[in-house]
Amino acid sequence: MADSITNILVVGIGGQGVMTAAEMLARTALNQGFDVKKTEVAGMAQRGGVVSSHVRFGAKVYSPQIDPGEADLLIGFEAAEALRWLPHLRPTGVAMVNTLRLAPPVVSAGLYDYPADPIAELAASGIEVHAFNAGAIADGLGNAKLVNTIMLGAISDHLPFPAEVLKECIIEGFRAYKPKLADINAQAFDAGRTAGQVA
Repeated sequence: MADSITNILVVGIGGQGVMTAAEMLARTALNQGFDVKKTEVAGMAQRGGVVSSHVRFGAKVYSPQIDPGEADLLIGFEAAEALRWLPHLRPTGVAMVNTLRLAPPVVSAGLYDYPADPIAELAASGIEVHAFNAGAIADGLGNAKLVNTIMLGAISDHLPFPAEVLKECIIEGFRAYKPKLADINAQAFDAGRTAGQVA
């Protein structure tokens, strides 16, 4: 990771947990002693609009903005959104993508054409792509809202701190606020980690 700063771009559609995932990454990095900067853009997030969050951490970080070609990790909660943000990923970067295809309002409004096969286009770019159906994993665990924990589990082996550190930060949050969901989220993290390794 260049200049000892880790740049992570989290993108998707409103309501998928993009901002929550970015917040968990930022909080974990902060707990590990990193300087952290985070920014987010929510366009009509409540109505299924596009959402993106930039998370940067390292010894000293001056700006939260990730420039094109500078992201180390791209976490795509929705396939076409991952493709749209591909120019921000460095050639040696990793894209972890949920295969969900969910056209945002800009498509139904005729402002943007939904790509025929966003995953194939990502793979054709030459970058390292891991794509899997996070929604199916969440459904298998009995809770559709587990997608963001699954995506964090999937990316956990590509971070500059142990995967267990991120997992513990997530689970602690649930223990504090929604204890009944702590165990299922631990399972979701592990399932995502496995999917990210094999996808």
